[in-house]
Amino acid sequence: MFKILIMSQIIFIDDSGDPGFKISKGSSSSLVMALVIFDDELDAEETALKIKKLRRELGVKDTFEFRFSSCRDEYRRRFLGRVANCKFRVRAIIMDKERIYGVKLRTSKESFYNYTIKTVLQNHSGTITNAKLRLDGHGDRELRRQLRVYLTRELGSGVIKDLKFRDSKRDVLCQLADMVAGAIRLAHDDPRREGYKEIIEARLQNVWKFGW
Repeated sequence: MFKILIMSQIIFIDDSGDPGFKISKGSSSSLVMALVIFDDELDAEETALKIKKLRRELGVKDTFEFRFSSCRDEYRRRFLGRVANCKFRVRAIIMDKERIYGVKLRTSKESFYNYTIKTVLQNHSGTITNAKLRLDGHGDRELRRQLRVYLTRELGSGVIKDLKFRDSKRDVLCQLADMVAGAIRLAHDDPRREGYKEIIEARLQNVWKFGW
């Protein structure tokens, strides 16, 4: 059972894959959006400290960024193993692009990306309330503004308290969201490589395959 303390929820969001639909030209076949949810900000701080200590143990610089797509196998396993017992839960959505039919979603990367974030936040089964959202600050200022307006309008009141963009190179919890999303997508795209996802299985509250 997950203990939910909604007064101080903080959620780190990141994706794996890309929002493009030109799969034959290199776009990913799926897009995964992962929410790493801390129900107590103290748990978030403790998790961040574990990740920073891991960098020291691995002998990398304090500025080293954990990214699933570029990390070697050893680093992936050490990272996921280090956080496997931390106090967070994961809700994620897998968007298999073959099951996406909306013209706007297929032709506008921004629309598809924003829709994916909105959908995973919308389908939370009562587990997200008054949350502080933290996203990797990619994209220009206008795109970030559009996302903020879109989520506020679509989700209504009671889900989001505030939304801030972070530099993932400096925020290890944004890196955590990236590593989690990467592990989930790899297991979906290639079931023979579920090993990374299995390490954090206890943290996965819900992984939803959209349209299935």
